[in-house]
Amino acid sequence: MQWEQVLAPRMGRMKASEIRELLKLLDQPDIISFAGGIPDPALFPVAAFQGALTAALAPGKADAALQYSVSEGYLPLRQWLAAHMTGLGIPCGVDNILITSGSQQALDYLGKLMIGTGDTVLVNWPTYMGALGAFNAYEPVYDRLDPRDNRGAAEYTAKAAEAGGRVKFAYLSVDFANPTGETIPRADRERVLDLADDLGAAIVEDAAYQALRFDGEAVPPILALEIARKAKTGGSIEDCRTIYCGSFSKTLAPGLRVGWVCAASPVIGRLVLMKQAADLHSSTLNQMAIADVAANLFESHVAGLREVYKARRDHMLAALSREMPKGVSWTRPEGGMFVWITLPETMDGAALLARSLETERVAFVPGRAFFADGSGGNTIRLSFSRADEAAIDEGIRRLGRLIAAD
Repeated sequence: MQWEQVLAPRMGRMKASEIRELLKLLDQPDIISFAGGIPDPALFPVAAFQGALTAALAPGKADAALQYSVSEGYLPLRQWLAAHMTGLGIPCGVDNILITSGSQQALDYLGKLMIGTGDTVLVNWPTYMGALGAFNAYEPVYDRLDPRDNRGAAEYTAKAAEAGGRVKFAYLSVDFANPTGETIPRADRERVLDLADDLGAAIVEDAAYQALRFDGEAVPPILALEIARKAKTGGSIEDCRTIYCGSFSKTLAPGLRVGWVCAASPVIGRLVLMKQAADLHSSTLNQMAIADVAANLFESHVAGLREVYKARRDHMLAALSREMPKGVSWTRPEGGMFVWITLPETMDGAALLARSLETERVAFVPGRAFFADGSGGNTIRLSFSRADEAAIDEGIRRLGRLIAAD
């Protein structure tokens, strides 16, 4: 069978995730990995999940746990999330919440919902490669979003028209972003809201790392800022253009694949239709377990994560200061899991990774995959979430030695 004859043209835009491929290296014991931005499994609340799953499968609950369920999601979990979002300055109800199979599914649904062939999506340079992967299937054009570059709506609109479409939404990873670790300041979030208003476009706010703040002052989510604006004239979340995507993957357990979307109810209603067509509903058993654990220990557990990851971040920043040669710079995140490295312009992150794996046995993610235009070759992403202090010291020492010798 010549499959190329029957494949849709969109398949040409879909590529393997460099991160997913690099995760295969974690099984090699001599590799020091700063590649996958994944939680440390030693920190999973295993006992809490054992209890939650036992309770979910107890007589009287097991029938519901193992049966088909509603596409919107398990009601007690949606109720907990509505209260959680309200605590973030986003007053909402259960009709504003959809449970998804991780926030990655939410990005795919939102791309399907809004992108037509040739439409423009505004993204940061660099941006989360998983978002690019989710959106690429719907054949968008990307334009660089920089709230400080003084580009107005007319310029964005004209460029989108030249590409044959219009600006549909801006996508932002707002707190401790993947890949840079940077946080978008409040003033820039306000500017994005102003721009979206002028464009008549939506905003997709990816808040996967929002709970993992180690220091500095918390910045309100874009959706909270928009609701505050609308409230001045009697409005609410129902009048907002911002769509908030959250996830339990970085806080409780990625393997259960539970995320959520919080948005105006007409948006949620359309996403429900997509979920009915795609997978009917997310795993009821997993949702019940997440709801139980979140209700009983979310805040205390996340506080413990912050303490561990903060220490690892501090250790990595200290090691970088000690081991990196001149001409190398890096971000200093206030939370999350990532440090973004900028190498001298003559260096290429992918070539560096190949040499590193061969000679130093240190893994990281080359930066080019995070740029919609394939630029950024002299950047790399390091994650500190899984490495202990000894591995950080040794891995950064080896990496600094390799860069200095280049």
